[in-house]
Amino acid sequence: MSQTTAEYQVTGMTCEHCARAVAREVGALAGVADVAVDLATGRVTVRSNRALLTEEMAAAIDEAGYQLCH
Repeated sequence: MSQTTAEYQVTGMTCEHCARAVAREVGALAGVADVAVDLATGRVTVRSNRALLTEEMAAAIDEAGYQLCH
């Protein structure tokens, strides 16, 4: 199965705890193989074995307490 990589911009993260919370919620989505969070830029890179819907990402990031920039 081929993997896809997507990048997202997230607002509101200010510390490593924030980054871990986002990584935990996004990593729990079905099909996600790897999550990398760059706290300095607010960028979240997700590698998955299926295309993720923007709504899925927004909900996971919201659950962690942050916002996905559209």
